[in-house]
Amino acid sequence: MYTRLLYLVIVFIFSTLSVHAQFAVLGGVNLQNFNGKQSDDSKLENSLVIGYHAGVNVQLPIASQFYFQPGLMFSTKGAKNTTGELTTTYNLYYLELPLNFVYKAPLGSGYFLLGFGPYVGYGIGGKATTEGGALTLKTDVEYQNVVEITDPLLVSYFKPLDAGGNIFFGYETAMGVFLQVNAQLGMLNINPEDKRIVNDKSAVKNTGFGLSLGYRF
Repeated sequence: MYTRLLYLVIVFIFSTLSVHAQFAVLGGVNLQNFNGKQSDDSKLENSLVIGYHAGVNVQLPIASQFYFQPGLMFSTKGAKNTTGELTTTYNLYYLELPLNFVYKAPLGSGYFLLGFGPYVGYGIGGKATTEGGALTLKTDVEYQNVVEITDPLLVSYFKPLDAGGNIFFGYETAMGVFLQVNAQLGMLNINPEDKRIVNDKSAVKNTGFGLSLGYRF
């Protein structure tokens, strides 16, 4: 009896959500960087890399003009580091779950958008490309929480789990097409514990901003 009741409650909830929910597809460009410090406690000096994101979200009303907007995104992040004659570009691939709260105010024939909330990401791949003179070396990024002494030297390691905060603003037309400017600040150190380095003080956090174009239906 209780199993049947639980089933009916779940069916009711999802039926209600499907009636009131609005879905969207979106994609766009990222400008990403790493913030943090090196193993000697000095500040990281990197430059931006261009990436992209694509995914879906669902918009659920919670109050007048306020919505809960969870989503699922594929996003590329990273940074570019130049040391002497060598430049290394890191491109990290993440699956992300943004959990945003959105304010939609009528403006003209459409809506002004303001959103914020946390995100959780998980690394699923990536590349590190080192260039200098005639040298070009491309390696896969490996995700692990601890780098052992016996692990290969010519591999870039990062922790798989990332999390932080989102904020965005934009405009949605009456037809459902929207454009928004996004900013994201990572709050977790994605640099793994490296047992090959004594007294390692390094910390790496994702940060960046971007532009999204989407359609809500």
